[in-house]
Amino acid sequence: MKKKINDPYSHPLSQTVLAQIKEKDARFWENKRRVGALELFHAAARRIPAYKDFLKKRRFSPSRVLRYEDLADVPVTNKKEYINAYLLKDLTWDGKLDKPTVFTSTSGSTGNQTYFCRSELLDWQYSVIQEIFFGNAQHPMKPTLAVICFGMGIWIGGIITYEAISQLSKRGYPISLVTPGINKAEIFKILKVLSPQFAQTVIVGYPPFVKDIIDEAPQMNINMSKLNIRIITAAESYSEDFRDYLSKGVKLRSPILDTMSIYGSADIGAMSFETPVALAIRRATRKNAKLSLGLFHSAEKIPTLTQFIPSFINFEGVGGELLLTGNSAIPLIRYAIGDRGGVYSHEEMNSLLKLHGEEIPKIQGDRSGKMQLPYVYVFERNDFSTTLFGLQIYPETIREVLIKVPFSKLLTGKFTLITKYNAKQDQYLEINLEIARGGSFSKIAEMQLQNSIVKNLLHKNSEYKELQKFIGNRATPHLVFWPAEDPKYFKPGVKQSWIKKA
Repeated sequence: MKKKINDPYSHPLSQTVLAQIKEKDARFWENKRRVGALELFHAAARRIPAYKDFLKKRRFSPSRVLRYEDLADVPVTNKKEYINAYLLKDLTWDGKLDKPTVFTSTSGSTGNQTYFCRSELLDWQYSVIQEIFFGNAQHPMKPTLAVICFGMGIWIGGIITYEAISQLSKRGYPISLVTPGINKAEIFKILKVLSPQFAQTVIVGYPPFVKDIIDEAPQMNINMSKLNIRIITAAESYSEDFRDYLSKGVKLRSPILDTMSIYGSADIGAMSFETPVALAIRRATRKNAKLSLGLFHSAEKIPTLTQFIPSFINFEGVGGELLLTGNSAIPLIRYAIGDRGGVYSHEEMNSLLKLHGEEIPKIQGDRSGKMQLPYVYVFERNDFSTTLFGLQIYPETIREVLIKVPFSKLLTGKFTLITKYNAKQDQYLEINLEIARGGSFSKIAEMQLQNSIVKNLLHKNSEYKELQKFIGNRATPHLVFWPAEDPKYFKPGVKQSWIKKA
C-alpha cells in the first residue's frame, strides 16, 4: 500500500494538537511533559545503540527511572560526549539508516560543523507552530505570499521553513511560497512585482538580514507599508526596541501579533516559539525591572521568552542551563544544547506575574485560545560575549544604541566586538561597525556614537561602571567603521559574527 504524502502527519492530527492548545489547561500540558519525556527515555534506552552504550559507560541502569522525577538522575548528553562520540547509524532508531531523513548542519559559529538528520516529524511539528502564527493574521484565509529569506543550503532554517509552510498550503491555507534565499536583488524584485498582488506578505529570515531588507526597500522604490507585512525570524535573539524598529519600518498592524521568533536548532528543529502572550509579558519587563528580576534574575539583560508544546519537546532548566528531550531520527535525551535559561509552567508564570503586580495578558485579536503551554526563556550563550579586564561585554548593550536615531540611519546595525591589546599590551575593546549602503560617518557622529555606547554600558553593566572608575578612558571602546558588506566582518548572506576572538 502506497504511503500518503503527509501520513501520519496529516490535517486531522494537526487540528487535534491545535484544539488542545486552544482548550487544554496547564495540568494537561504538565502531564504531557512528564509522560512524553519518560516514555521517550525508555524507548531510546532500548532501541538506540549509542544511548545504550552511553548509559552503560556511566553505569546508569534505565530500570532506575520509574517516575518523571527520576529523570533528574539520568546523565546529561551533549554534542561533544554523545553526538560526536558515536557513528551516525548508532545514534538513530534501531541503529539503522534505512528511513528517509534530511541532513542539515550547524552553523559552526562556536566550533566545527556537526551534521544532524531529521525525520518528517520535525517538519510537521514546525508546521503546527506556523499554523498558530498564520491563524493570527488579520485575514488568515486571504491570499498570502511567504518569502523565505534564509539561506537554502545545508543550514536548517530555509529548508525546514519551506517544508512547514508548504504543509499549511496543503491543509487549505491560500499560501504561495517563494524562496529567494539571501539574494537581495531577487527579494526586492519579489516585493515590487509579486507582493502587491497578494493580501499580505510574510517575510521569513535572520533578524539583521530582515532589517537590511526593510532599511533598503525605500531606495528600491518599494513602499513596505502598503504590503501588509508580517515577520518571522529565527537564529538570533533581539530586543523589543529592535522589534519596534522593524514594526515601524513596515507599519505592522501589531508587533505582538505580526512577528514571531523561533527558538530552533539544527539539532532538533523548531523547539519553541514566541506567542502573543509571551511577547506581551516580555514587553512588560521593559517598564517593570522587579518583574524582570523575578522572572529572569536579570534587569540588565532580557532573554527571549517563548512557549513550547510538550507533545513535541520537553525542556528542563538545571543550574541555569537548558536541557531538552525530544524525538526525531536522532532522539535527544536530557541534551545540553549549550544555551542558558530557565523553564516555567503556565501556573508558575501566572504566580510570578501576580507577585509583581501583573497578570497573564489577554491579547485582542489573538485566536490562539487558552495557550496554557509552558514557557522557556533563553539567554545568549556565554561564548557570545567578549571580555574587558575580566568583565563580560554582551552585544545586546551595543545593539540598543545602534537601533536609535540618528545611528539607525547611518549604520546597518551589524557590528563585531573584539578584545585586543595595543603595543604596550594594554587591553581595549574594539567595535567594528558597518556603514549603511552609500553612507558615510563623520567625526562628530563618531564622537556621539562613542559617548552613547559608553553611556549605555554604564547604565546596563554595573561591572563596566566600576571598571571605568579605576581605568577611566581606557575603558572607552575603539570604533572602526567599514563600508557595507565588507567581507572582513560583514560578508553578505551569512550569520553575523557579533563576537570575534583575537
